[in-house]
Amino acid sequence: MKYLLLIALALALVWWWRLLGRKKNTGEPTSAPAQKKPVDVIACRHCGLHLPRAEALGGTQGFYCSEAHRRASEESANSP
Repeated sequence: MKYLLLIALALALVWWWRLLGRKKNTGEPTSAPAQKKPVDVIACRHCGLHLPRAEALGGTQGFYCSEAHRRASEESANSP
């Protein structure tokens, strides 16, 4: 009889604990995370590195990841 009472008490405590957990989770509705807009990604004409268009440097041949790559690519295109 003593063990039956202890089991019933343990089950009651588990039920009570889970009930408290549900109340905390359903308190306030959570808002959906804001979705970010897709970013245009391009490849560097010199090395092929992919980077956002907003961070790329424009040149006469295309887009580049750095000033050094833009300069190197345009110098090789201008040399005979």
